[in-house]
Amino acid sequence: SSLNFFEKEYYSLDDTTISILKSEVSRITNLFISDYKVKNTFCPKKEDINFFGFSEVIEKGKIVVLNMNIANYKNLSKLIATYLKLDFQTEVIARLNNPSFNKNSNFLDIFNSTSNRPVCFISDEYQEYVTLSDSTFFAQSREAKCINIVSTQSYTSLLNTLNNEASVKVIIQNLVNKLWFRNDDIFTIEEAQKQIGKEEKKKTSKTISENAKETNYNYFFNNFLSKNSNISESINSYFQTDYIYDINFFTR
Repeated sequence: SSLNFFEKEYYSLDDTTISILKSEVSRITNLFISDYKVKNTFCPKKEDINFFGFSEVIEKGKIVVLNMNIANYKNLSKLIATYLKLDFQTEVIARLNNPSFNKNSNFLDIFNSTSNRPVCFISDEYQEYVTLSDSTFFAQSREAKCINIVSTQSYTSLLNTLNNEASVKVIIQNLVNKLWFRNDDIFTIEEAQKQIGKEEKKKTSKTISENAKETNYNYFFNNFLSKNSNISESINSYFQTDYIYDINFFTR
């Protein structure tokens, strides 16, 4: 396939197109060779390679950790994280087509078979690495026995990265169990309120009224003086459906 591409397609392109392709490939790959440490990590000698893809990792029950400080490797960190995440997601979804993978395996089958082993995706500062494809993956990953654990600053942080409110809501909806900590973001709070739901709350209204037979206006004190007045108080209780937790609950 690769030989056919170069022999029959690539070499038949005009010089301008080939130059554009070379410049784009150089721009993408330059990140991997511009730094000495990065080059040694991602372009090692063959005998030093210790990561052969997620197929081997899942089969042997290994853990892959991406430890790149986003402050030091901002562009490269996001690039590698996206590649790594997409590679993992592809491998997990591919398990569904594996004849030895049992979607309905019980607790003992999980530990007796490497093909049925559960897998887990964990991401801190998820807003830095979220992509549109995550909504599709989260919807299908449960069937492939994948647990997704992500943490983000707020829902608005996800929206700021994706610029697509519908995709953000799909991702949030597919993350079934949620934990919310104190937050000032109104979009996050409103979504949390909706997901927690409403309940009937008892409301009480209190009214005090005064009726007077004789009322005079006092210009000195700038108020009314009433004589032979009657004061009545009215208390009304009723039930109203409202969010279980108000906005102040989330901001404290």
